[in-house]
Amino acid sequence: MLSLKNSLAVLRKTNALLDGHFVLSSGLHSPSYVQCAKLLSFPNKSEKFTKSLASKIKKKFKNIDIIISPAMGGIVIGYEIGRILRKETIFCERVNGNFKLRRGFNVKKKSRVLIIEDVITTGKSSLECAKLIKKSGAILLGFACLIDRSNMQTLKIKRKKIVSQVKLKIPTYKEKNIPKSLKKIPITKPGSRFLK
Repeated sequence: MLSLKNSLAVLRKTNALLDGHFVLSSGLHSPSYVQCAKLLSFPNKSEKFTKSLASKIKKKFKNIDIIISPAMGGIVIGYEIGRILRKETIFCERVNGNFKLRRGFNVKKKSRVLIIEDVITTGKSSLECAKLIKKSGAILLGFACLIDRSNMQTLKIKRKKIVSQVKLKIPTYKEKNIPKSLKKIPITKPGSRFLK
């Protein structure tokens, strides 16, 4: 297993852990942002992350039939975990603001599904993805992610259902509660919901 110290070192080295003033996909403000795409763009550095996460998933979730990931952030990590665990892996994507299964992807009734994300902050994307699974009549086993940066105030998923490689304690703020020090820093909106 990859230690927290070594995980943070790799995140910093690949510029996957950034400092500034960010508006997350959830709408919350934060002094730090985790851009897992930067980590995953270096397969030789991210391999230890994905193998460690796959090992944790195997221990927690039994008899996975299919892995589903929300686009865009979850696609690469979903694929990598699916490859390691030898499981079918698909993704859902936004159409007019809502997640849909496209490209001929489907989830069979009563199949056992694991949702995999790159980062979980509030769990909003994962819960939107979970609606597709329930609509299909499949069984949601739980959630997995490379980085869990959620806290008890913002998380909308039951914590015991999440498996993560790294748990980070990064504060988030609603717009009306942003600290003065953070307000002084120009805002960046890196999340996929903001992309045009």
